Amino acid sequence: MSGTELTLTLSGATAADARAVVHVLEPAFGSPEEELPADDRVTVYTARFTHDPAARPAGGAPAGGTGHLSGAVTVTVQGAPDAVARAREVLARSFTAQDQGAVSGDQEQESQLLLEP
Repeated sequence: MSGTELTLTLSGATAADARAVVHVLEPAFGSPEEELPADDRVTVYTARFTHDPAARPAGGAPAGGTGHLSGAVTVTVQGAPDAVARAREVLARSFTAQDQGAVSGDQEQESQLLLEP
C-alpha cells in the first residue's frame, strides 16, 4: 500500500475553524476523504486524509497560508510517524501552536496540539 491514513480530530472549533485547519493541510495532503459538516452544533470535527509520501516529497507544497481561528482549537493528529510529523510542521507554520503531547506506537503516532488565533 503506497498511501498512509492521517486522521485529524478537532474539538473546541466552529465549522469555519475546522475548515481553516483542513485548508492549510490540503496542499500537503490533498482533500480529505469526506466533507466536513457545516453545522456549528457539532462538537468534534474529524477529517481523514490519505497521505502518499511518494506523491508529495517532504519539502512539497507550502502550507495554505496563515490560518485564522475564532478561538483556541484542540487538534489531535493520528497516523504514520512521517504523516504526523508533516501535519505538525504545516500546522505550526500556519497557526500559533502549543505542543500538548504525543504518543508513539509500533507503526502509528498520535500528537495533540492547541492552536490559537
